[in-house]
Amino acid sequence: MNVQFGRICFIRGDNGGKYPFNHSVYMEGEDTRVIIDPSCSPQKLSDLKLKESVDQVWLSHWHEDHMGFLNLFDNSVLRISEKDFPPLTDIDIFLDWYGIKEEYLRGLWKSIILNSFNYHPQREALFLNDDEKIDLGSLKVQVIATPGHTPGHLSFFFPDEEILFLGDYDLTSFGPWYGDVYSSIEQTIESIHKLKTIPASRWIASHNTGLFEKNPGKLWDDYENIIYQREEKILNFLKEPKTLQEILSAWLIYGRPREPREFFEFNERALVNKHIEYLEKRRKVKLDKDRYVKI
Repeated sequence: MNVQFGRICFIRGDNGGKYPFNHSVYMEGEDTRVIIDPSCSPQKLSDLKLKESVDQVWLSHWHEDHMGFLNLFDNSVLRISEKDFPPLTDIDIFLDWYGIKEEYLRGLWKSIILNSFNYHPQREALFLNDDEKIDLGSLKVQVIATPGHTPGHLSFFFPDEEILFLGDYDLTSFGPWYGDVYSSIEQTIESIHKLKTIPASRWIASHNTGLFEKNPGKLWDDYENIIYQREEKILNFLKEPKTLQEILSAWLIYGRPREPREFFEFNERALVNKHIEYLEKRRKVKLDKDRYVKI
């Protein structure tokens, strides 16, 4: 069910906004009408296109589950952070940014991105700048840089309505994702802290619960603490030196093997590698021959 807040409409995604869908936001300014992250529902977005005009499409970041039905709005101006634009220009860059190297997995993901997410290379975009203030006509928006999840992830604050769009800082029980090649645990923590300080009275996240009409409160801390819990699990596991494969086989992030195995094994590896890099940077672990050792 859609929820209207003046000129802002929260469009709930199919399947509760869980991947491969998300929750979208439609902004009906007097001068410009905008859809943020068009991946909520093919039917809802088709209906919106028929009933309303959409002048611009804004993407919070480059991931496939936020642009699944971008093809419905080919005649609209695309806006995104310049830092996150490269994967939209070429499918191989897209896969490179995920760090997908294995030929079989790369072929599988290429097919999924092209066919299930309607990927088409974008030639141009009008870039959204960090901390830019935009007036759409009786609707003001502040662009907030929240890197970490991706290098150019953006959140959006509507000061008059006191609504904050969080994007993929979604306060889910799984915790933050920072497993891409250019993701950053450090920046993720900084972005969570930044978002907590913004004086909103409603919060919109891209997935699951989606709309928070009361301060998420403890959820902020729970969400951030998952980062530290993951790190603690790795450090505890390294009471004895372990190879990377031994760490991965313990399924410290997901807790147990999950299906489809090839996808979850990749995700486990991506997140574990980020944590090991972060631990090495702070000299908490080191690689001794082929084993990681806690310092």
